[in-house]
Amino acid sequence: MNASSASTRYHPLAIGTHWLTLLLLVAVYALIELRGIFPKGSDAREAMKTWHDMLGLTVFALVVLRLALRTTFSAPHIVPAPPPWQQRLASAMHLALYAFLVVMPLLGWLTLSAKGKPIPWFGLQLPALLDADKALGKRLEDVHEVIGNIGFALIGLHAAAALFHHYVMRDNTLRLMAPWLGRRGDDSPRS
Repeated sequence: MNASSASTRYHPLAIGTHWLTLLLLVAVYALIELRGIFPKGSDAREAMKTWHDMLGLTVFALVVLRLALRTTFSAPHIVPAPPPWQQRLASAMHLALYAFLVVMPLLGWLTLSAKGKPIPWFGLQLPALLDADKALGKRLEDVHEVIGNIGFALIGLHAAAALFHHYVMRDNTLRLMAPWLGRRGDDSPRS
């Protein structure tokens, strides 16, 4: 990507995968949180858990694509440029979010493997990553849940930072990733 296009917006694939990741995460969290509306062992509850697993693994596949896009296309410039401390904080947040997007699906896959359960993915059966070990499966599930709660906070902070940049800092951070906000010809901050 050339410098002039890099300065106005993220690549369309980066934008699409960003928002698709968000939609998948909303679905993954909703499925696991709302499964309790059905009795344990019911077909509906089991279907929700299966969809949680499949969509979580889809997030993993999508993050691989997102990482490839980040290495292929230059990030656009924030105008006006934030102070260095904010840039370092943003880098740390993005690193934490990407770690979360990689670790959570892998932990889910490891948990299913250790519990001796099938690992479904849209008609495919993925291989187990571990031998069955129920005690290990329970420990992995507990870690998966704790990191899932941390993920809530990371996603919330990421969204809050985008809104802070848009409404308080009045820079172009959110417009770079949100095509529905439109772009300004000079990409100057709002007055």
